[in-house]
Amino acid sequence: MEANALVLSTSPHIKSIESVPKIMISVVIALVPTIAFSVYQYGPHVLYMYLVSIATCIASEYVVVRLRKRPISIADYSSIVTALLLVMVLPPEFPLFGVVLGAVVAIVIGKQIFGGIGYNIFNPALIGRAFLAATYPVFISSYNAPKMLVDAVTGATPLAMMKFDGVLTPLSGLFFGTVNGSVGESSAILLIVGSIYLFIKKYIKWRIPASIIVTVVVLGEIFHLINPTKYPGPVFHVLAGGLMIGALYMATDMVTSPITKRGCVIFGIGIGTLVMVIRLFGGLPEGVMYSILLMNAFVPLINRGTRPRIFGTGAANE
Repeated sequence: MEANALVLSTSPHIKSIESVPKIMISVVIALVPTIAFSVYQYGPHVLYMYLVSIATCIASEYVVVRLRKRPISIADYSSIVTALLLVMVLPPEFPLFGVVLGAVVAIVIGKQIFGGIGYNIFNPALIGRAFLAATYPVFISSYNAPKMLVDAVTGATPLAMMKFDGVLTPLSGLFFGTVNGSVGESSAILLIVGSIYLFIKKYIKWRIPASIIVTVVVLGEIFHLINPTKYPGPVFHVLAGGLMIGALYMATDMVTSPITKRGCVIFGIGIGTLVMVIRLFGGLPEGVMYSILLMNAFVPLINRGTRPRIFGTGAANE
């Protein structure tokens, strides 16, 4: 009788071999080349930044989860991914006490205050970075030259040099990482190599980075054709600053990005458009962080507006 019993349960009914820890470990593996290169380029202080960030994120998550009397979630490795991404969007000589503060804000305010992993609406690492940008504006804009620096000025990023001085950084330097920049954003090739691994494992929604990059290329080419002496070409915009790390590793966050295919395209176009508006017309040389956070806020509306029609019913909005 029990063998023939009908079991009723809620969805999902299709099981998957994937798990949160497995996905997070894969992200860490994808980031290893860039992490190793950043330590080589900027020295041991960057290694200390990674270690301090990881320790602080894990400790912060443990304390908050215990205070909330919830099951310990440290084993899902999501706090480690947040810690690594936070450091990768900071200057290489950022003070360690600032790293601690940013890591606490990323976990407590960016993640746990919403209920933990799966419930946060904003990318936690970017929340931490945004807080540090407001708290320590001098530190957040101070960049040291890497070991392999070629024809650049210590303290100025390629985007800042272009926007404020009209100096265009060679594309080869942006591609291989021989320019000033945040810890993990300077080498486009290493970020791409790591993302290929995630694309193969289907952990990245390809429509998001594709729509971001295409939007940036189109808008960049339009303004470059209008005034080539003032506005750099589209390839510069793609390789410079935090666009690659933002498009490949932050905008594609499974929790804070749309769940529908059409929504992913809208999300990406929105980010790409905001990035170009800030870069070309804003007072800041970079706008990837603010663009992603702003579009994160619109994800619930994007999901609602792009949800597929249920088979056998009328229009989705009926």
